[in-house]
Amino acid sequence: MAQDWYKDAVFYEVFVRAFADSNQDGIGDLKGLVSKLDYLQDLGVDALWLLPIAPSPLRDDGYDVSDYCAIHPDYGTLEDFNELVTQAHRRDLRVVVELIPNHTSDQHPWFLASRNPEHPEHGKYRDWYVWSPTDSRYAEARIIFLDYEPSNWTYDPVRKEYYWHRFFRHQPDLNYDNPEVQRAMLKVAQFWIDRGVDGMRVDATPYLYEREGTSC
Repeated sequence: MAQDWYKDAVFYEVFVRAFADSNQDGIGDLKGLVSKLDYLQDLGVDALWLLPIAPSPLRDDGYDVSDYCAIHPDYGTLEDFNELVTQAHRRDLRVVVELIPNHTSDQHPWFLASRNPEHPEHGKYRDWYVWSPTDSRYAEARIIFLDYEPSNWTYDPVRKEYYWHRFFRHQPDLNYDNPEVQRAMLKVAQFWIDRGVDGMRVDATPYLYEREGTSC
């Protein structure tokens, strides 16, 4: 299989929630997508690019991930995902998923432990996010959603510090200066590779590291 197959491939971007509903609950799901694979193959599609399908509060269409290694229950199960990959590959369709390494949901267990000094795992996750006693660091970094967020910092009343977010306040940024965070995200990527995905679209990579004097 050519490593550069994607250069000439026809991608079909799928928002699973709005694509095909297999159980008539009004929400698209993975089984619904499987039922349409012949149709997509007939269209001449080479690869399916799935928008976020992981568990999430869905405050940002799934880009606020609360569990990197599972499927949102609205969409099905990991077994359903495995079946999707199997059936897609039988039709020579490749499957690409979203990897969202820059930030998590503020409901992710990592953040819940990081923000709360009383949490039993606080010591492990204390530095997994970007915390500061002030909101004056990285002052030159632009605010991406200025209409919604007055600052890239939000004060957390539990930890009594500010946490950094390049997007919405419910999406705290992970701290990539911490090697444990790097290793954890590599494990996430391997989790999906082991399930047979053909690639990943990696979200928001310009924002993984915070540095003074940058306006990106």
